[in-house]
Amino acid sequence: MQWSLFVLILMGQCSFFTCHLYEYHFIQEEKTWDKAQSYCRENFTDLATVSNMRDVERLTNPSQTKGAWIGLHSLPGTERSWHWSLPGVEFKESETEWDTGQPGNGATEENCVAIKEQKWHDFPCTNELGFICYNEPNQTYHSIVETKNWLRAQSYCREHHTDLVSGFKQMNSTEFQETMKRLSNPDNYLWIGLFRDTWSWSDGKNFSFRHWEDSFKDEASKTCVMTTKPNGKWSSATCTEEKPFYCYDVPDKVILIKEKKTWDEALTYCRANHRDLVSITDRHQQRWVQERAKMADTEFVWLGMRYTCTLDLWLWVIDRLVCYDNWAQDQMDEQCGMAGVMKRDGKWYKKPDHKKFNFICAK
Repeated sequence: MQWSLFVLILMGQCSFFTCHLYEYHFIQEEKTWDKAQSYCRENFTDLATVSNMRDVERLTNPSQTKGAWIGLHSLPGTERSWHWSLPGVEFKESETEWDTGQPGNGATEENCVAIKEQKWHDFPCTNELGFICYNEPNQTYHSIVETKNWLRAQSYCREHHTDLVSGFKQMNSTEFQETMKRLSNPDNYLWIGLFRDTWSWSDGKNFSFRHWEDSFKDEASKTCVMTTKPNGKWSSATCTEEKPFYCYDVPDKVILIKEKKTWDEALTYCRANHRDLVSITDRHQQRWVQERAKMADTEFVWLGMRYTCTLDLWLWVIDRLVCYDNWAQDQMDEQCGMAGVMKRDGKWYKKPDHKKFNFICAK
């Protein structure tokens, strides 16, 4: 096989390869949200956290129920926080384009954001506006003239594309700027994927993913979330209602080996005694590997990543490109004889593969 074709095949893996580090468990017994939370924490990890549409598909509600608790809830007095609709895109106060006097939050709660002439304005989410979708595989943007409220606009984008346009980087891209120039209605406001709410996950994760019913209304008396059938979307309910529920559990799939070995020796050890040196393909895996790295006896631990001079690429030992990464600054430059390590703070560094460190195996 020619190297160029091999590289193209590897690059394709960045788009569709996923690995779930957690398992969902449906509990048929009906409990209040608080009792369901206690049950999950005693027997598994916690009430189910849902981070993206793939999780929604895995969490399809059994047909015999009208709703089941998940781990999203709202605490009284909680301040609303801004989030981006697209999973994995972090909102940063330093990366905003608010117009003068925005966000305003006038007489009605203005918790969703629209764009006009590159400036952001907050509006009630029930307003009917056009919107802009983002398509991730080919990084294209699509302006939709048909007006919808924010939740319906989000649903449309997720059904026909990837999501509402999300993130400072997307909206400063050349492709987005060109899309805005081609608008037939440049004077109109268009929804983008920025919203704010008071909801948080039981396990403390900061995932911004929401999958509300299009008719959802944020009511003060309904502060716990359930999935609904058959579409898997969410609605809120009074926490004292009794319902079946979903727990999640994180199987222990990685192990820290507190022996000092070279990268090749670590690879041989993992393959002989477990499965392989660990590969990290998303932020969930990053989080759990980082927890193991904190307990190492050496400053760094080997990962299953090496620079391949022949292909001029960083590759995982499972023959995957490094799609997700957490490199420390100025650490990704090419250099033969280098392999990847993780520091205790979770950042990745390159080190000569003859150095000796602790290492983490995939079980």
